Amino acid sequence: MTKKYPTLILKTVLGAMLLVACGMPKKTSTLPLPELPKQYLGKSDSNNIGQTARNLFFPDKNLQALIDTAIRNNPDLQIALQKMAMARANRLLANGSTKPTVDAILSAGFDKFGDYTMNGVGNYDMNLSPNINKDQQVPVRMPDLYLGLKTSWEADIWGKLSEKKKAAYLRYLASEKGRQWAMTQLVAEVAGLYYELLSLDKEQEIIVKNIQLQENALEIVKAQKEAGRATELAVQQFNAQLLSTKSKSFVVKQQIVETESALKALSGKFELDLKRGSTVEDLNLPKNIAAGIPASLLLQRPDIQEMELLLKANGADVEATRKAFLPSVNINAYMALNSFNPSYWINPASLAYGLLGGMVAPLLSRNQLKANYDMATATELEAFQQYRKTLINAYQEVLTPLNGIANYKEIYTLKQAETVSLKKAVATARELYITGYASYLEVVAAQRGVLEAELESVTNKKTTFIHLIHLYRALGGGWQ
Repeated sequence: MTKKYPTLILKTVLGAMLLVACGMPKKTSTLPLPELPKQYLGKSDSNNIGQTARNLFFPDKNLQALIDTAIRNNPDLQIALQKMAMARANRLLANGSTKPTVDAILSAGFDKFGDYTMNGVGNYDMNLSPNINKDQQVPVRMPDLYLGLKTSWEADIWGKLSEKKKAAYLRYLASEKGRQWAMTQLVAEVAGLYYELLSLDKEQEIIVKNIQLQENALEIVKAQKEAGRATELAVQQFNAQLLSTKSKSFVVKQQIVETESALKALSGKFELDLKRGSTVEDLNLPKNIAAGIPASLLLQRPDIQEMELLLKANGADVEATRKAFLPSVNINAYMALNSFNPSYWINPASLAYGLLGGMVAPLLSRNQLKANYDMATATELEAFQQYRKTLINAYQEVLTPLNGIANYKEIYTLKQAETVSLKKAVATARELYITGYASYLEVVAAQRGVLEAELESVTNKKTTFIHLIHLYRALGGGWQ
């Protein structure tokens, strides 16, 4: 009967392992990825501006220098680099999980056995007399000297550890794409603020010019009042208009300060000499503003690639937690010089070694494994929705500036024509006012109209180029 007990125990253990394996969750099906539309606005370009290197897309040397400074010093970009370093370290950690661990151990200690313990009774053996106090026939402190190697290894027979390695590697690749997207965002922000600065400079120039014109008009009205050809009310109206224009100058000055401060912060600098190499009038739109096809976003936009990699990494996590239900095979071994007598420690007779292999199956921790699996599955579904959201947003981020460039080009052309017409109206109103055929209110209105039209014209051109920058960013340009 007794010979059957080991066989019975083995069958019981194997049956329990088989039961655990049968309770493993089924492999989940691949999530259906969303399809992008075939075209933008009915056009299918063979290439797109997102493939253009940033130094070619932004020819202004001062802007190039500013972008390079921001890339070197921007805190957010430095944080992205550290996230890459952390992901790289995590990848090394995951790679090490599939390899045996080997520890070199040097230890020394002693044991004092109790008189009424199994070890205490066993050590009364007189053949090992050096460890006995012969006068009292009682075991004294027993030395334990150890010098050797210990190793342990989990055999990845089901691929659980390989899935973890795969997840870590994919997250490392995703961190690189995150850095690229952070650079794309940074380049777009710096360029947008730089063009904002050029626009404000031009607005200040227009306001200063109009102040001079309005000051001249005020002097003329004052002279006419002295001659009895104008009233005090006319003088007050011209003076009020002049004061209003001067106040606009201080508003623009403050906007320049705020824009420069934002550029310095993006550049990671407390102080920075912000040189302007051109004016907003020097800016010219590219002859061919191509957006390619929506499918090209999958290859060009780092944030889409980052979300795709994270989705795959979460899928690998799900597989790892699923395979955790299966038994694991562990092997432990050691080889060392081990002795209770220092004089015999470094001696071939003290050589000891051992090898133990075993299979471990989870029995009472199934709820924990199930919770880990459910959490990994939910995380994968969340990553899928993030990927889907990024795709939808990316497509819309291309459409908006494409329409914006076309619309604001037309607005700028119309505003330019309006400005020319209003400048002629100002000259005509002044001549008619001097000859008595127009009122001072018509002159004031004409001057106000030309100032507003000039400022709006500058704003519209700036907005056109802001849309161009947004398109460049939306197509994944800037990090190259």
